[in-house]
Amino acid sequence: MTDVVEILKKIGAVLTDDHFVYTSGKHGEVYINKDSLYPHTVETSEVCTLMAEKCKGKSVDVVVGPALGGIILSTWTAFHLTQMEGREVLGVYTDKDENKNQIFTRGYGDLVKGKNVLVVEDITNTGGSAKKVVDTVKATGGNVVGVCVMVNRDPSITSEQIGAPFEALSTFPAEAWDENELPERIKARPVNIKVGHGKKYMDAKTA
Repeated sequence: MTDVVEILKKIGAVLTDDHFVYTSGKHGEVYINKDSLYPHTVETSEVCTLMAEKCKGKSVDVVVGPALGGIILSTWTAFHLTQMEGREVLGVYTDKDENKNQIFTRGYGDLVKGKNVLVVEDITNTGGSAKKVVDTVKATGGNVVGVCVMVNRDPSITSEQIGAPFEALSTFPAEAWDENELPERIKARPVNIKVGHGKKYMDAKTA
């Protein structure tokens, strides 16, 4: 079976030996730049084929992903499930509201109610975004049959935490530190402001 990390490495999406700031605010030296995947349609399709293969047989009616990256993943995964199972599987997404919750808009909640739902996500660091989508699907009346992520950075995340059966195409642990606990080798490197939250971090430091 193709390794999703190898696909990401091939397109230059796995970055190492640098100084990154993650969404959580912690710092580290490894970053998976998921956004660099999506312009490559062949590789994006390949990743979503892996997701569909992992989740076929779960009687999925609708695939849901969180905006923004999850929009692409949900559509492609639904397409490949449709091809594999010979019936239409829908692909929709949630939007982030002002409280950073994941909610259905555009009438997509109506497509989820009473249906078997697969939640897909690109990278899990804490599992928080995936859990928000799971909670919204359940509140809308959908039945979450599984959560599948492209890469899980925290091997301690469990199905119980997420609220649904949880699996990843690959696990790629990346240690993260608070700013005041950084190893000297990382502290000595300038913060990368091109990917991750480095630019916001540096802007806040100089404000």
